[in-house]
Amino acid sequence: MRHRDNQHHGIGMTSQRTRERLIQRLCDEGLANAQVLEVLRRTPRHLFVDEALAHRAYEDTALPIGHNQTISQPYMVARMSELLLAAGPLDKVMEIGTGSGYQTAVLAQLVERVFSVERIKVLQDRAKERLQALDQRNVVFRWGDGWEGWPALAPYNGIIVTAVATDVPQALLDQLAPGGRLVIPVGSGDVQQLMLIVREEQGFSRHILESVRFVPLLNGPLA
Repeated sequence: MRHRDNQHHGIGMTSQRTRERLIQRLCDEGLANAQVLEVLRRTPRHLFVDEALAHRAYEDTALPIGHNQTISQPYMVARMSELLLAAGPLDKVMEIGTGSGYQTAVLAQLVERVFSVERIKVLQDRAKERLQALDQRNVVFRWGDGWEGWPALAPYNGIIVTAVATDVPQALLDQLAPGGRLVIPVGSGDVQQLMLIVREEQGFSRHILESVRFVPLLNGPLA
């Protein structure tokens, strides 16, 4: 039976039951931050994909959003958000790679302010519209090169990178506040690792967490 979501034009598969199944799967996979899981439960992922893919929005899988980019797998959105918040609430988070805006929307419900950088302008413009429609007003966008971050507004208590870098961009380390946390996939091709980097009093601690698969973090803005 197709479920009609009256608020958002009844595109099917947006029922609460479908969302609950996704959340149960994330719990089964070891995600335990109740706040993060609740935000994923209430965030309408079907609004962040093309209508033709909306019936797959609550599968635990990455989906294409055009321009050789993807909307991240819900597990990875939850995992990276959980890692970012593991040391307590965050005031100021920079996101590298707005993409569809789904991770942005999740972060906006978990932290005070989100500063999101995206190199593909058309993707960021669409993401802005989606977040405005959801009345999320604590996000500021920058069209630019993710390798450079957003130095004018640094430092950040948390930084999350939604594309894989061949190595950790020095600019992002420089923009991390003392005690701040950087969650970033590092590597290339089939060899990618999710890494947590914490800015300590003396230097940085680095923790390799698990194998991942992301699109590459590319240089230079693209109109």
